[in-house]
Amino acid sequence: MRMTVTHHTTRDAARRIINQRIAALEQQYGHHASEIQREWAGDLLNFSFKAKGFQGKGTLEITDSEVIVDGKLPLIAKPFESRIRKTVEDEAAQLFPRGA
Repeated sequence: MRMTVTHHTTRDAARRIINQRIAALEQQYGHHASEIQREWAGDLLNFSFKAKGFQGKGTLEITDSEVIVDGKLPLIAKPFESRIRKTVEDEAAQLFPRGA
C-alpha cells in the first residue's frame, strides 16, 4: 500500500511532526504492539512492528514537498486497506494542513 501526502513545510519540520505523532501513537496504542522498530536513514524511515500476531512493516520517505508512505499489509488486513488508507489520509491532513 503506497500513499503520497503533501506536507506544506520543510523536510526537517515534517520529520519533527512525524516523530511527535509516532511517539504519541506509541504511547496511546503501544500496548497493542510489540517489537516496534523505527530507524531513520537520512530522510527515509524504516519501520516494523507486530500487532495481534501479525507483522507490519514499511518505509516513510520525506521529500521537499511530500511524505511517501509505503507499507506492506498482512494478507488478513487487505480487506481493510481502503479504511486504513482513509485513516492515514485524514491523519496526514491534520498533521500537514494547507497553508501551514
